[in-house]
Amino acid sequence: MLSTIDLRGQVPTTAQLRRSLPRGGTDITSVLPTVTPIIEAVKTGGAQAALEFGARFDRVRPDSVRVPAEIMDRAVGELQPDVRAAIEEAIARTRKVHSEQKPQSHTTELADGARVTEVFRPVERVGLYVPGGQAVYPSSVIMNAVPAQEAGTESLVVASPPQEDCGGWPHPTILAVCRLLGVDEVWAVGGAQAVALLAYGDDELCEPVDMVTGPGNIYVAAAKRLVQGVVGIDSEAGPTEIAIIADHTANPIWVAYDLISQAEHDEMAASVLITADEEFATRVNHEVAKRYGVTANHARVEQALRGQQSGIVLVDDLEQAVRVADAYAAEHLEVHTENAREIAERVRHAGAIFVGEYSPVPLGDYVAGSNHVLPTGGTARFSAGLSTHTFLRPVNLIDYDRVGLRSVAEHVIAFSQAEQLPAHGEAIRARFAERAENAEG
Repeated sequence: MLSTIDLRGQVPTTAQLRRSLPRGGTDITSVLPTVTPIIEAVKTGGAQAALEFGARFDRVRPDSVRVPAEIMDRAVGELQPDVRAAIEEAIARTRKVHSEQKPQSHTTELADGARVTEVFRPVERVGLYVPGGQAVYPSSVIMNAVPAQEAGTESLVVASPPQEDCGGWPHPTILAVCRLLGVDEVWAVGGAQAVALLAYGDDELCEPVDMVTGPGNIYVAAAKRLVQGVVGIDSEAGPTEIAIIADHTANPIWVAYDLISQAEHDEMAASVLITADEEFATRVNHEVAKRYGVTANHARVEQALRGQQSGIVLVDDLEQAVRVADAYAAEHLEVHTENAREIAERVRHAGAIFVGEYSPVPLGDYVAGSNHVLPTGGTARFSAGLSTHTFLRPVNLIDYDRVGLRSVAEHVIAFSQAEQLPAHGEAIRARFAERAENAEG
């Protein structure tokens, strides 16, 4: 099922690897002409415009934008005990990891009377987008809400599409998780119109946010691009992807299932195996073909695995495997090798790294404690996944007294002259000239 790229006997450059490795992705630019009018309509028409787009795209119009408290309470009451237990465990583990990510303020003493303190201020109001569509994503509520809460964000709102078969409200599992997390404000709005409403708000019904986070389809990603600057965003998330570095010690059945598991997300999901063992690669390909059909989402899985974004990459050795993994910069990278931890620590570019055969990506999707909102499409080379840091802004407090300023006054004046901004220097001179004039008087 999986196509093969053979890099053995080659020493490809990073540029060559970027061109040759399996890669899918989405062309966000192509849908901007469709999304831009939606953004503009909601910008001027507010909640009512958003609801009208929902009626057109989701085929349902809820009675109100905001989900009533009694609907959310009912959703909690209807949770199956095993599902509730899983949700509570995921919340606890995710909260523990993200609470320990929060940095501490610190002060740097530069000289007598000269110090700079870095403090961390949370984003005040955050909008969390939770998609509907092909699956239900209560885990996305946890992964977005918990780090914002741990950062100290004062106000959270979740936006999720209304469902025709759920009485016109978002899926009840989504609502239940929001309630368990203490998120009481949920909007029954999805798609690009939800992102627009989060960014621009409505004078009467919906307070705008300062930042929008969360995954979504290509239209949601395009909407986030269009509102960036009005609000902050986490990223323009693309289709999910997994890469696996494996050697002869790996279990081909487990590796096959891990490749299949990510392929069931989306027809454009990417599943890539990197190995120096050709026989092992053949066995994995056989197991994938043998087993994918039993999943309920087999049609979606097959399309993803046969797509150009998925495949097997044959390499000479583990050293080359690490180079390939770094060039690919996977959203999720699994390492199934001898000394897996050692290999994992050599990888520089990945959204999250899953070490060893008992740390599969589905663990990270739900209850590992790490965050599953991660950079896709190779952007892990320069960006990070969602975390407590995402919702914090470092702010410097510059605190100099007269002695501290005098010690560097001539440096500031020299810079001002070099940059032909003499008023900068005069602002420094004035502080000492004024003291001298007062003393003379």
